[in-house]
Amino acid sequence: MSRFYTEHFEEIYDKYSGMLYRLALTHLLSKEDAEDAVHDVFMKYMNSTPHFFGSEHEKAWFIRVTVNQCHDAARRRSVRTHSPLEDASDLCDMIGAGEVTEAVLGLEDTYKTPILLHYYEGYSVEECARILRISVSAVKMRLARAREKLKIEL
Repeated sequence: MSRFYTEHFEEIYDKYSGMLYRLALTHLLSKEDAEDAVHDVFMKYMNSTPHFFGSEHEKAWFIRVTVNQCHDAARRRSVRTHSPLEDASDLCDMIGAGEVTEAVLGLEDTYKTPILLHYYEGYSVEECARILRISVSAVKMRLARAREKLKIEL
């Protein structure tokens, strides 16, 4: 592997690994599964070397592949129905402990992902729409429905 490629990969890894880990952890609720998912995402990146049309396209690719990887991992482990308690505390430490965070983590993926991207990761509604490959109005509707569910829960 060339030195340039190694340095480029390290730069990409440093840029996205933390965000992807948090995203995977909120979906999978397990440190080990989240680490595996992020590892698999970077392996896909290395093996496919996709071409991007800019940094936003690159970021959207990593997020989309991570979400898909999490869905695949969740399907594979559907036999296992619990998560160790220490994983939940790690997750709360990562994204902020509290009643609201617990309620957000309890949402179904359709609502949880837009909430996490918009409020926890700071993406605009338009960026969320590009990342999730849905319309802006669909993101707004999912955010509104998620807030309504959270209001009822809290």
